[in-house]
Amino acid sequence: MIAFPNAKINLGLYVTGKRDDGFHNIESIFYPVPFCDVLEIIESEEFSFQTEGISVTDNPEDNLCVKAYNLLKEKYDLPPISMFLLKNIPSGAGLGGGSSDAAFTLKLLNDVFKLNITVGQLTEYAAMLGSDCPFFVPDYPAYVFGRGELMEAVNLSLKGCYIVIVCPGIHIPTAEAYRNIRTYSTMKIPMPHQVQRDRPYWKETLYNDFENYALGQYPELKEIKEKLYQSGAFFASMSGSGSSIYGIFESKPDVDFKFKVWEGEMI
Repeated sequence: MIAFPNAKINLGLYVTGKRDDGFHNIESIFYPVPFCDVLEIIESEEFSFQTEGISVTDNPEDNLCVKAYNLLKEKYDLPPISMFLLKNIPSGAGLGGGSSDAAFTLKLLNDVFKLNITVGQLTEYAAMLGSDCPFFVPDYPAYVFGRGELMEAVNLSLKGCYIVIVCPGIHIPTAEAYRNIRTYSTMKIPMPHQVQRDRPYWKETLYNDFENYALGQYPELKEIKEKLYQSGAFFASMSGSGSSIYGIFESKPDVDFKFKVWEGEMI
């Protein structure tokens, strides 16, 4: 059986404080994007995990797909499987590719072996694998908060809009990004309300707290964002802690970027 783990973007991302457990509280709107990896799972005589496309960790046990399988195997005594991952979404880009792969592994195993795990239970298992993983279980536009594992659906559709995602391959470690947050944000307008405003206002009110450091440290990121706006995007931003920059357009733009990794219609 085959699934297509998709990417996400952040429409605004605010770091609101540090938690007692060492994580940070955030607030963001996550929106799914139809830029996908390909994941196949079939029952086998022995376990195997293969990848193609963009390189991932050399140690299979460190891959979130394998961790997702091992998590469910402990609870449901799964048989061995053969798992194949075609990796298209770049890692460390703020697009949630690894988290999506993990969540879709849980969902695919549930379907293949008819485990009858509820969406709520799958979401709980996903949270054990990573903060962003739970979002990809229901996989709908959501207001995300806490350390990223809590979410509420938002009434938001960008269907018919066009997105261009640019990723210059700059690696910004998440820990480094958080270390360079100088002040914590306070919401004047709740995030679900911010995205209900007319789209021209997004540029004025939606902001990614990680941009202040990233765009200052890496001027090429700032140049990419500026070019997206110059090309007609109604909103452009860095996704997650970077380093991908995306622009959303009302219609397909006539633009070309050296480090473009994907473009297409939103869902």
